[in-house]
Amino acid sequence: MPHYRRILVPVDGSEASNRALVTGLQLARDVGGRVLLLHDVSDLAYMSPYTDARSVMELAHEQGEHVLKEALDICESAGVPAESRLIEGTGHRLGEVVSDAAVAWNADLIVLGSHGRRGLQRLLLGSGAEQILRLAPVATLVVRDRTATPS
Repeated sequence: MPHYRRILVPVDGSEASNRALVTGLQLARDVGGRVLLLHDVSDLAYMSPYTDARSVMELAHEQGEHVLKEALDICESAGVPAESRLIEGTGHRLGEVVSDAAVAWNADLIVLGSHGRRGLQRLLLGSGAEQILRLAPVATLVVRDRTATPS
């Protein structure tokens, strides 16, 4: 079995994301690996033409920093070396952002959470996990949120 020593974990503070983080930390701890936490706020600038994009991005930046700090605290508690990156900008989809970060950081594995949305929810909200899976340049482990209910 391959030893995944450089594990990228996209985080958003959700239950699905937290489950993926715990799984990534367990894998990293088992092989003496490390984790890169990634949080993307790129798409939020386009939320609504009726909102002030600057204030939305400032709020998203603050929230993103909070999500990353909480995830870093979890990594520290688990004894796994970790670093974090907040991705800001526009024009890129989540799958592209994660793929680019995996290549740049030389990741061996991506561990991500999936909300398990189906039907209309998935159509309306999209599937970040599906985007990442399609574009992932390395092995990818999807951890499904057990609290999600299929629709």
